[in-house]
Amino acid sequence: MSVGADTAALGPLAALLADPATTALLTDFDGTLSPIVDDPDEARPLPAAPGVLARLSRHFAVVAVVSGRPVTFLAAHLAGAGPAVRLYGVYGLEWMAGDRVQVAPEAEAWLARAAEVVAAARVEAPPGVGVEPKGAALAIHWRRAPDAGAWAEAFGERWAGRSGLVLQPGRRALELRPPLDIDKGRVVERVAAGSSAALFAGDDAGDLPAFAALDRLAASGMTVVKMAVADDESPASLVAAADVVVAGPAEALDLLGRLAAAAGRG
Repeated sequence: MSVGADTAALGPLAALLADPATTALLTDFDGTLSPIVDDPDEARPLPAAPGVLARLSRHFAVVAVVSGRPVTFLAAHLAGAGPAVRLYGVYGLEWMAGDRVQVAPEAEAWLARAAEVVAAARVEAPPGVGVEPKGAALAIHWRRAPDAGAWAEAFGERWAGRSGLVLQPGRRALELRPPLDIDKGRVVERVAAGSSAALFAGDDAGDLPAFAALDRLAASGMTVVKMAVADDESPASLVAAADVVVAGPAEALDLLGRLAAAAGRG
């Protein structure tokens, strides 16, 4: 395939090649770099993911993963991507600074309340429901217990009222997070500030704030690309808002790998 044909095959992502040295690339983890699995503890990036991120980081100004996962989880499973790839966990409440975890100061006041909800969920959860502590936040997963969705939603609403945490729906999951002005959109705006172009790739409702942030950046003149990594569970609103839609993590990584290859030939 010729270089021109390869660039054309990138579709909207070709616009990111105009000036890679001033372009920011950001992506979610679950459902984007990693397939969705029944047990969230078993989630792993596709084997190609660390290498693709590493190649992108050699050519683009910023490459970052912005996830609802604890940042220590991201660091453990994306170590092969190298230190140039930035990692942000719990929707931006945590991030890696070298080999140290940094926590947003305003999140620290919510650590005890989140721990209280985690303890209650572990006592009350039906069999098969997973409870994932995330520092100042937590997630409840019922993919292995599909009949427990109603219980999880009722629990989440009850404890949101008691704790002051706010609900974030997910894919057969929900999260309880501090009511802070920190989400994936704020991370995108901060990380991409000053860039000529930016991309965000995501698969779920929690990625909509990142898409909205790109829309705000576009209004100021930045070139942006919103990539939905979609399957049957992806929200229609995410797909409708996207500039490009790919079918699952394997297709997303193939496209990002092509982008890295084209940038390397530039």
